Amino acid sequence: MIQGDLSSVMTNTISTDWSTLATEIKDWAQQLGFSACGITDTDLQSEEPRLQQWLDAGFHGEMDYMASHGMMRARPQELLPGTLRVISVRMDYLPAQAGFATNLADPNLGYISRYALGRDYHKVLRQRLKQLGERIADRVSDLGFRPFVDSAPILERPLAAKAGLGWIGKHSLLLSEEAGSWFFLGELLVNIPLPIDQPIEKDCGNCVACITSCPTGAIVAPFVVDARRCISYLTIELKDDIPEDLRPLLGNRIYGCDDCQLVCPVNRTAPLTQEADFQRRPQWRDQSLLHLFGWSEAEFLRLTEGSAIRRIGYQRWQRNLAVALGNAPHSPQILQALQDYRGDALVQRHVDWALLQQQQKAAQGLSRAQQRLVRIIQTGLPRDA
Repeated sequence: MIQGDLSSVMTNTISTDWSTLATEIKDWAQQLGFSACGITDTDLQSEEPRLQQWLDAGFHGEMDYMASHGMMRARPQELLPGTLRVISVRMDYLPAQAGFATNLADPNLGYISRYALGRDYHKVLRQRLKQLGERIADRVSDLGFRPFVDSAPILERPLAAKAGLGWIGKHSLLLSEEAGSWFFLGELLVNIPLPIDQPIEKDCGNCVACITSCPTGAIVAPFVVDARRCISYLTIELKDDIPEDLRPLLGNRIYGCDDCQLVCPVNRTAPLTQEADFQRRPQWRDQSLLHLFGWSEAEFLRLTEGSAIRRIGYQRWQRNLAVALGNAPHSPQILQALQDYRGDALVQRHVDWALLQQQQKAAQGLSRAQQRLVRIIQTGLPRDA
């Protein structure tokens, strides 16, 4: 993937029209299924103090890799020596018939973040970025390039913002006027002096919908997320026990969370993905928590093959489901399934907690917070409700 060196590439400067090549790269990106493409330099010095403050506050939780790489995340040229430019791309992932409100309104169904309903995005984007690099290599001898898709210590959102793909929202996600935030980002590091794009001069104004709607209060200040409280972190990254005080706030969310995106007004006109790989797989359509909890490890591995969900493993999968079963309305069937569980010690601790919730609980409707979220979705996102 990486070949040549900076000096040999620079000999092409006289004969290469970099502006024309940049235009061609954006055309190729579109042909490969990317919905947007921008180019920026590697200077992220302004991000370093914010990154260090975030790490010093411990907001990264158990994600030790965030701290172990230090400031390399803000220095792409250290990640790949000789890098001059970062080609940032966006690929939309919102599936048809997302069913946000109907899923959240039924506490007996498992809610999975919509980005994970199809094929693992890492594989899809990385393959397309590799193809983009190969096309550029056909034009530039001794090109050095390397694709990244959420797989290396790199600040992809600030780079995408610098490349003109959008602006950072108060939930820390990238926002685009055309696509909202329902998209993946990827980067192609290259060692050629392409012209750079300009950032978009836009922000969220006075809107704080994402901050006030976060179920666990994880957005502790505009643009600052305490991962230790974020449901996506708790259900995906956290390897140990989910803190008991946060378990009731997870509701029926068993893998990730979309709440901050669902209430964002910029997402009201977001386009649906054109990628077949990102459409909902049959095994994720209206599956009850009980059914999913009943999967054996072999079934889990078979049914999550090629999916981002597989990375959490069977233990965390059952842990998350146990919490959701504890949050579900009282049910004799749920009680029986929890009582019958025999297995992993970590899962058992969450099963015991869920049993206690079920035993203390009479039949009840949705929490007031979840009822409010459902109403917001039905009003603001009627197509996808």
